[in-house]
Amino acid sequence: MTIHPEHTVKSAELAELRRSLDVGVVRTDGHLALLTQRSDQAERDICELAERVRHLEHGRWPLPSLAALTGIASLALTVWQAAGR
Repeated sequence: MTIHPEHTVKSAELAELRRSLDVGVVRTDGHLALLTQRSDQAERDICELAERVRHLEHGRWPLPSLAALTGIASLALTVWQAAGR
């Protein structure tokens, strides 16, 4: 049985195409894994920052409420002083 030279050339070309495809798939898988890792890291960072902001918001002073109370107290003191004379 003899093998035609064209058949061996086509087999070699198909093998080369298969190898190129395998390399491309592996490269794509590597890029996807890297993107997944970066996405997970970004998500962890966002959750950490959200927790820090929540903690800061919880510990801050309610300045508008304090300003209103100070205004009411000064008004009451003024009325009391005016009524006392």
